[in-house]
Amino acid sequence: MNSAQTLVNFEEIERYEDAMRSFLDKQIDADRFQSIRLQQGVYGQRQEGVNMIRVKIPGGMFNPDQLDTIAGVLDNYAQHDVVHITTRQDIQIHHVPLEHTPAALKDLGKAGLTTREACNNTVRNITACPLASICPHEHVDITTHVDGAVSHFLRHPLTQHLPRKFKISFSACEADCAQGLMHDLAVVAIRKDGKFGFKVLAGGGLGHKPREAIIVEEFIEEKDLLASMEAIITLHNRYSDRKKRAKSRIKFLVDRFGPEGFIEKYHEEYARTQPALADIDYPKGTWAEGAPGNTCGPGAPRQVFAQKQSGLNIFPISIPIGDITAPQLRGIATIMRNESLVDVRTTQDQNLILANVPDDRIPAIRDALSKLHLGEPQAGDDVVACPGTSTCRLGITSSKIIGAKLNGSNTDLRIRASGCHNGCAQPETGDIGIYGEGKRLHGKLIPHYQLYIGGDGRGGGSIGMKCSTIPAARIETAITRIQQAYVENRNNGETFFQWSRNKGKEFFGDLVADLTTVSAEHLSDVLHDHGDETAFKVLQLGGGECAGAAQETVAANFAEAANERNYRNAFFMQRKYSEAIECAQEISRRVGQSLSFLGGQKPENDLLVIADQIEQALPRDKGLGKKLSTYARLLQQLTEEFDADTFSKLAQDMDIWTVEAAEVCQGIDKQLDLSASIPAVASSAREQTADIIDLTSYGCPLHYIKARNELRRFNEGAVIDFLFTAGEPADQVSTSLENDGHHILAKEDNGSKIRIRVRKAG
Repeated sequence: MNSAQTLVNFEEIERYEDAMRSFLDKQIDADRFQSIRLQQGVYGQRQEGVNMIRVKIPGGMFNPDQLDTIAGVLDNYAQHDVVHITTRQDIQIHHVPLEHTPAALKDLGKAGLTTREACNNTVRNITACPLASICPHEHVDITTHVDGAVSHFLRHPLTQHLPRKFKISFSACEADCAQGLMHDLAVVAIRKDGKFGFKVLAGGGLGHKPREAIIVEEFIEEKDLLASMEAIITLHNRYSDRKKRAKSRIKFLVDRFGPEGFIEKYHEEYARTQPALADIDYPKGTWAEGAPGNTCGPGAPRQVFAQKQSGLNIFPISIPIGDITAPQLRGIATIMRNESLVDVRTTQDQNLILANVPDDRIPAIRDALSKLHLGEPQAGDDVVACPGTSTCRLGITSSKIIGAKLNGSNTDLRIRASGCHNGCAQPETGDIGIYGEGKRLHGKLIPHYQLYIGGDGRGGGSIGMKCSTIPAARIETAITRIQQAYVENRNNGETFFQWSRNKGKEFFGDLVADLTTVSAEHLSDVLHDHGDETAFKVLQLGGGECAGAAQETVAANFAEAANERNYRNAFFMQRKYSEAIECAQEISRRVGQSLSFLGGQKPENDLLVIADQIEQALPRDKGLGKKLSTYARLLQQLTEEFDADTFSKLAQDMDIWTVEAAEVCQGIDKQLDLSASIPAVASSAREQTADIIDLTSYGCPLHYIKARNELRRFNEGAVIDFLFTAGEPADQVSTSLENDGHHILAKEDNGSKIRIRVRKAG
């Protein structure tokens, strides 16, 4: 489990609180605050004035003290009586007034819980098989690699302004209990040709136009995993559509490039990320064959299950529809302390599991849980539901209410109910899945559920078959019919997945065909959604907030520049000089484009053109355009004849320039916050970079004497720009300064003046 130091940053919570105060005082607008709020995991609800706080639980693993903290936040700050466990192993706390959110985040942080990047266009909570480290079948304790990925990508500049959200899963064996096929990126531990490593998939997704992930790496070694993951995220960041939100997930890149083209693009990125990350420490696991088979069930056990550690067990706790009260949370924490247990986990089926329960303590735990009105899963209660219209701005139907009514029967089918096509309950991977939508019949808007049959996101599975659309009032009847058909028609113990695939889509369409048709005289029977007697309507609440505010061009550019800066430094240390120069050029381009964008200029790629744009649009701002022009020419010179000292100093100067550019950008747009994307530059280094020193009024030899005296004010390695009269005076002073041991880094002819950049010698 990641440390609190890795997950929590109280300074950013303080900045969030400052931004909230500024918003409430009308000093920043709603769009800007929305971006800040979502980055800290605070999400708007249907209800005005209250918010949902999403707590990230990486891999689903937390402890009894954290259960108590979540209960305390619910009691102290929320106008609600339950928290909600999600299919992504998060905890959601609803109905929190905005003014209480900073205090809630601080309380969570003190317990080592983070909400950072739980929303917005970021890498969301990284999910994993809930049996990591304790499953008899696993090849490796995948927790090690989950923690490594969380540590690497949380607050990473690459992941702060992605085109859309990005979801990752880890599985510890080929069974792929974390359901990799439905993820933007999935990592599966495998054994191939006698060697242990990972299979890497990408481009999966549910919701709008579900897609199954494709394999981008059949086998990759442990040491290269983070580089492979970073290459895929870079693909998303670089190529996914930033303008059309409905087309901005990485699955659409597979459509755009085709599987082979996507993999080719991936290898192009991996050729950069692999050497750039070659020197970083990487997660290292202890590998083993693992027991054959997969007997733990679909994703998480539904009964007490023997761990690989002798005498210890997994104890599952059923949490109906994922909702649990503060007394129940505290009660579980008390049970854990009484039994000396420290490991509790969320699961993708919205339940909890206790790990490391000794054989002889199972009855006592069962009895203690019953006093909390909790217990083990029972046949038929494998029903998952998202909040739907209870809180979600995108909800169309009341999925929680219908979810509570549904039952998977004695065959314990997996039922998944979502309130809209975004599919947070993962309906496409259930035995039977449904999502809400509105459909007009006889001039009336009627609540319906789209039906999916036979999904399974694990290894060897596939996305369910999209079948009929059923009025919400009849969906229980439709599901009961399907269950009965399975009981009566299956052969030789077929699983529902096998049986449904053998039957095919048309069979199910025929089975429920009469339920899809509504005559005018029966219209009144289907007018209302479950739990609602008012006329059905789809509220227009301005869209959901999963992706945050409109993409900020400047913030995205600075984030990309920050990522390129990391690569630049790595390539330089590895003496991959041409690659380092390319990174430096891209930094210049991204930061320069941000300045020209805020100056109202059209987008350009040529650095000298961008430099001219900056000079025209922002002539008084720190000479940023002239500096960019100098950097562009010097980088071109370095491509022809590389000098490590010159490049090292240039990199330092560019970092200072980036900080100055960020200050200018934030001065133009007071709502911009680029603090996460600018380099850490020592104040002394900035002080040593002077404004241009104009010596054009001095002739020989005074111009040289003045330049020499000015240089004395600076420390060794400082870079100073001088302006001299063009012609012989400039040539003379240049030669004289070189004779003194100083380095002439660049010369720029501006007509009647010559600009000379000098790096002071020791």
